Amino acid sequence: MKGLFITIEGPDGAGKTSVIEKLFPRLQVSTSVPIMKTREPGGIAIAEKIRQVILDPQNKLMDERTEALLYAAARRQHLVEKVWPALESGTLVLCDRFVDSSLAYQGAGRKIGIKAVAAINEFAIEGTTPDLTLYLDIDAKTGLTRIQKNRQAQIDRLDAESLEFHERVRTAYLQLAAENTERIKVIDASQALDQVVAQCLHQIQIRYPKYFETEEG
Repeated sequence: MKGLFITIEGPDGAGKTSVIEKLFPRLQVSTSVPIMKTREPGGIAIAEKIRQVILDPQNKLMDERTEALLYAAARRQHLVEKVWPALESGTLVLCDRFVDSSLAYQGAGRKIGIKAVAAINEFAIEGTTPDLTLYLDIDAKTGLTRIQKNRQAQIDRLDAESLEFHERVRTAYLQLAAENTERIKVIDASQALDQVVAQCLHQIQIRYPKYFETEEG
């Protein structure tokens, strides 16, 4: 496709949402192409409704595979309605989470198995892979402490999981990064927010300099 698909990943408490909120306007003023931000699960009406079901703390009886399938279903609809059309039109799409999240959270965190979750998602995404993934890394204990401090009123089903669960998630992310060094760039999320944002922007600029060239070159 004509556009550029960039995803932001990280364990809970890594600060993805805050980073994207600051990174997006900086990209808007510096890039030469249209830019759009979105999130998973969500981004469109159907996927946002699925998000509510997945993350609702009251849904304690949800089976692990049901959870994985719901993420894949939301992802599919998000691609069909929003991401694919944007990429086809030449837009730079900045997305909060994608398949790597499912591999880490459901594959490793829920112990379903990374290969099994990858197979579910391959059916949903039909080969769609991010051009670049920025992985914001933070240790599980620090991430959970941030959540307790900064968004106690918004803790969801996954936030409330055990420290061991979140440690498995982080280990899986680091494994994915080690296996996909060309696509996944690791950024230390324990740094100050502005430093993390600056490093994210730098990674995008050095990878795709033509998107940041002025008319004068």
